[in-house]
Amino acid sequence: MLQKKILFSIFVLLITNHLFSQKDSTAVKEKTVKEKIEIPQGVYNPLSPSKAAFYSAILPGMGQIYNKKYWKAPIVWGILGGTTYLYIDNNSIYKRYRTAFKLRKAGLQDEFTLIDAAGNTAVLISEAGLESAQKQLRENRDLALLSSVLIYVLQIVEASVNAHLLQFNTDDNLTFKPAIIPNNMNFANSAVGFNLKYEF
Repeated sequence: MLQKKILFSIFVLLITNHLFSQKDSTAVKEKTVKEKIEIPQGVYNPLSPSKAAFYSAILPGMGQIYNKKYWKAPIVWGILGGTTYLYIDNNSIYKRYRTAFKLRKAGLQDEFTLIDAAGNTAVLISEAGLESAQKQLRENRDLALLSSVLIYVLQIVEASVNAHLLQFNTDDNLTFKPAIIPNNMNFANSAVGFNLKYEF
């Protein structure tokens, strides 16, 4: 009987010790919520991504400057300038070949037909050559236009995403920390597993 009382007393002591050693999870969560609310003003600006996208839409590269990523603006300007140059250059050459093709079809002299003093004509580019050149130049012009539009849209998206990521919380509490936790209850039969703990 005495042994049962001693065992019961030890059991009660162990249970009460375990109960008092636990942390109150609601208090911990309230503390983290209070920490989240007490963020100093000016750190998180919900309108920052939309402003960056708006500035990039008005003038390409301005969203990158708004995000203080100054080195990205010349890259945007250079790529857009290059694709615009390719569009203008291919379009002007396309118009030259198109005009020459129309003149040739009308039976008139074009810039690719030479007439010497004796009245002999020499054709530098055949009619089929003019047609294929027009087709290739039109494809190049359209590709340059498509590239310009694509770069324009991508730089708007990049400015908005970068503004989002600049406000992203990157403190050390968000890092991945692997740990080995031994199982004290079943030490003889060791087991391997994976546990993922995600908290807000």
